[in-house]
Amino acid sequence: MSAPSLAPPFTLESAQLKVKKAQDLWNTMDPVKVSLAYTEDSVWRNRDQFLSGREAIVKFLTQKWEKETSYRLRKRLFAFEGNRIAVQFWYEFHDASKKEWRRTYGLEHWTFNESGLMEKRHMSGNDVTIQESERWFGEGVDVDAVEISDVHG
Repeated sequence: MSAPSLAPPFTLESAQLKVKKAQDLWNTMDPVKVSLAYTEDSVWRNRDQFLSGREAIVKFLTQKWEKETSYRLRKRLFAFEGNRIAVQFWYEFHDASKKEWRRTYGLEHWTFNESGLMEKRHMSGNDVTIQESERWFGEGVDVDAVEISDVHG
């Protein structure tokens, strides 16, 4: 049996695989590699920043991961229909400028073109300061194995 297509229209299985693939890709912290999952003219809203195009995505992610070191991300399918997917996510990082650990809670809305590249990404997130001992996604931890309670999800 072959793997399902990761292009729309999405099924439950293909939407879950698309989310997992995005999670794994972002956890590489490789801006160029990540940018290839988006259309050449992809449009982003990331919190209060608006971007357009792969070059802007690479620049944004490069700056992000210079500040957000030890970045570890978990994504979960929230909803899907046709060529759209909504995800819930959590990520942790060490803020290099403030010298503190942070966790971000958020939602993303994705829209894909017919070949499965993301053409629109809207992200809303909130950061909280945490102690290193409170981290869910420490070094060597499988982010998919971490139980996230309804309080946090």
